[in-house]
This record gives sequence, C-alpha cells and structure tokens, in this order.
Amino acid sequence: MRRFIFTFFSIIISFILQTTLFRYIDFGGIVPNLLMILTSSYAFMRGDKSGMMVGFFCGILVDIFFGSYLGFYALIFMYIGFVIGKFNKIFYPEHILLPLLLIVASDFIYGFICYVLLFMFRNKFDLNYYMMHVIIPEVVYTSLVAIFIYPVLNRMNTRIEDYEQRSAKKFV
Repeated sequence: MRRFIFTFFSIIISFILQTTLFRYIDFGGIVPNLLMILTSSYAFMRGDKSGMMVGFFCGILVDIFFGSYLGFYALIFMYIGFVIGKFNKIFYPEHILLPLLLIVASDFIYGFICYVLLFMFRNKFDLNYYMMHVIIPEVVYTSLVAIFIYPVLNRMNTRIEDYEQRSAKKFV
C-alpha cells in the first residue's frame, strides 16, 4: 500500500513540477521530462509491469491535459516503461550510470517517436532542426535533472522495500 501511495504522489508531484515550476526555468522553451525520468526509474527499479503502469498513468496525464488524442502519450510511455523494465534483472541500487543511460535513451526515443508520429507524417521532414532544437536539448536537460532525482527515487524505493520486507516477516 505504501508503494502505491508513494508512486501515486510522485506521479502527481512530477506532473505538477514539470508543468508549472520547470516552465519558469526552461532553456529556450525546453523543460526536463520529469515523467520520463519517473517512468524509466520505476521501470528499472521495479520491473516491466510496474514500468508499464507508471508509464500509462504518466502518459494519460499528458494526454488529458496536453494531448490531441487520448492514449497517444500513454501508449508511448507504457511501451518505454515496459522495455526499460526488462533491464530490471541487472539492477544494482548503488550504480547510477546505467539508469541515467536508460533515462537518456528513453527520452531520446520518446522525442523521436513524437517527431515521427506528430510531424513527419504531416510532411514536416526537417529532422535536423527538430533534433538540434528539441530532442537533444531536452535529453541533455532531462539527464542533468535525472542526476539529482534518480538517487532520491532509488533511496525511497529501497526504504519502501525494506519496510515491506520487515512487515512481511512479522506475519510469517
């Protein structure tokens, strides 16, 4: 139950921060994708099912408030959460390099998929412009923010797992 409550509030807080506070500290209109950090982190720490669920709810929030089609971003976030969740088998809480690389890769893939499905199919073929002015700056900004956010999420996840293991031993 604690895991669910913490996950729920972390999704809500990340969405609020991404859409309010980080809009004021943007760089050239680019804000870090906190929901992608959250989806990738939970998927890497907890596995593919958890990654899919967190990704779905993060994406559905984006769809409801900013999307043109309901389910578009939810599907992208969900698939990214599922794929990143497959790396859970090599999860070591003390390492930060692999999770950061996965966050960078997932944000890049997210940006590229959005370009292909939202712009390229509408005959807007300027990939270099979109890559240099949207995708790469967002990936860099997201990775810099992830350096600070991932350890906090990892620490909280470890505490929740320790609490769950202690409470499970009480009932055995």
